[in-house]
Amino acid sequence: MSFATRTPTAPPFSFGGDHPLLNPEGYARLFQDDLYLRAFLTSLMNAGFATLFCLLIGYPMALGLTRIGRGWRNILLMLVILPFWTSFLLRVYAWMGLMGSNSWFNKLLTGAWNGLVPVDWAVRSIPMMNSNFAVVLVTVYTYLPFMILPLYANLEKLDRTLDEAAMDLGSRPSRVFWDITLPQSIPGIIAGGLLVFIPAAGELVIPSLVGDAGRPMIGRVISDEFASARDWPMASSVAVALLVLMVLPMMAYTHYQGRAEGRERAEGRQ
Repeated sequence: MSFATRTPTAPPFSFGGDHPLLNPEGYARLFQDDLYLRAFLTSLMNAGFATLFCLLIGYPMALGLTRIGRGWRNILLMLVILPFWTSFLLRVYAWMGLMGSNSWFNKLLTGAWNGLVPVDWAVRSIPMMNSNFAVVLVTVYTYLPFMILPLYANLEKLDRTLDEAAMDLGSRPSRVFWDITLPQSIPGIIAGGLLVFIPAAGELVIPSLVGDAGRPMIGRVISDEFASARDWPMASSVAVALLVLMVLPMMAYTHYQGRAEGRERAEGRQ
């Protein structure tokens, strides 16, 4: 469909006939219209920040889960997946209420801000809604479990005796983490990062409800092209371009995994 030609008929596209069989106009417009380039950049930027914050928050939580007793561990794991028992849309609407100018959450942040900055910088409320900040915040909340669970599965399998041996030999806990724990947890970091970044980059609901309409993300652009503009070939071109962008990190991860497994087999033969 991405190579079809837009027509005023139903369906609103055509192959062949009076139109070229393969029309690359949609792909050409991706590079000619700033709307699509800005949408791609905004989506990748927001998804990148969301993935980074999910990692910074999720890694300590996952590591902590592996260091506590099994009873508390099961309870905390249940709390991690507890948000999935509630509708995704309801959770986004709940954040819309929290980020409103008259909400207790906004008043709390406003009070903290006014207490830390000079009087000239004081504000009545912090504008959070309809911004990239709101998109990243809600995305982090929504996809944080997708970072925690792969990291936990990876960290739980690590050999704790390596940490104990390093500390017995005089290594500081921070050195043990950077030299032993972190390198072994890279597969979990990559898996969690992909599980967060890929859906966050194509997210539609969150930016539509809490994002800035003047800086749409690519999911909103695809939806508008299909539903409002009824330009299905263009929407398909944007969707295919997004798919290619998302496949690239998957291919990189697969290549990394293949090389890691090859090294392990080589070491095993030695």
